[in-house]
Formats: sequence, C-alpha cells, structure tokens
Amino acid sequence: MKGIKTVEVEWTKDPSGRWAMKERPDSEQTFKCDLVLLAMGFLGPEKTIVEELSLTQDPRSNIDTAKSPYTTSVPKVYAAGDCRRGQSLVVHAINEGRQAARQIDLDLMGHTSLAGPGGVVIPKPLVLPA
Repeated sequence: MKGIKTVEVEWTKDPSGRWAMKERPDSEQTFKCDLVLLAMGFLGPEKTIVEELSLTQDPRSNIDTAKSPYTTSVPKVYAAGDCRRGQSLVVHAINEGRQAARQIDLDLMGHTSLAGPGGVVIPKPLVLPA
C-alpha cells in the first residue's frame, strides 16, 4: 500500500527549558496517497530530493532557477517559495506557488488563463514563425 505513516507528537519543555518533541504512544496512522508535498518553512530545501534529482543549487543552498523563474536545472521540474528564494513570508510563498502554476501551465499548454502578477492577464495568441 502506498501512503504516508504519521504519528501524533507532544511538545514539552526539557529541564533546560528547550522544547522537546515526544511521540504519543499508539497514535500511528497511515493515510493512503500517491504523493505528499511538505510545506515546512524556514528549513530550506529538502536535501534528499535535491540530490536524487541532481538539482543545481545557488550559493545559499536554494534550488537554482536562474534560467527563468520557477524552472530548475532539470526539465519539467519547477521550484517556488522558500526552496527557490529562501526564507520569507507566507504571502510570498503563496504568490510564488500561483506564479509557478501559471508558468507550468504556459509550458505544458502553450497558453494560460491563470492570473498573472497584478491580476488576470488576457492571454496573447501563440504565434509561431512561418
């Protein structure tokens, strides 16, 4: 079975006053799914996926999208939010997610009706050279 296995945790302070996480007994659950996306701000990009996909990183260890916004060094792999620009406000991550979706739509379909920066952008017809 495909899925994600979870447990509930309890946060308590240790004797030094630091927060410590402790697993709650008998709280394990498995949720059926094919894909799990984790949005865990201020932790930086997940190293495992960066290594497995051989993604290029910038000098700050963010996923490099220097070619064009949201496009990584691997074709058809996109990055947005904290993993692309570094730690920031959630409103920036929301905006980046929307703009990445717009870029992916453009790349896959050749056009998009998704809102652009500042609102809805009327798509221009795709004109190919003769």
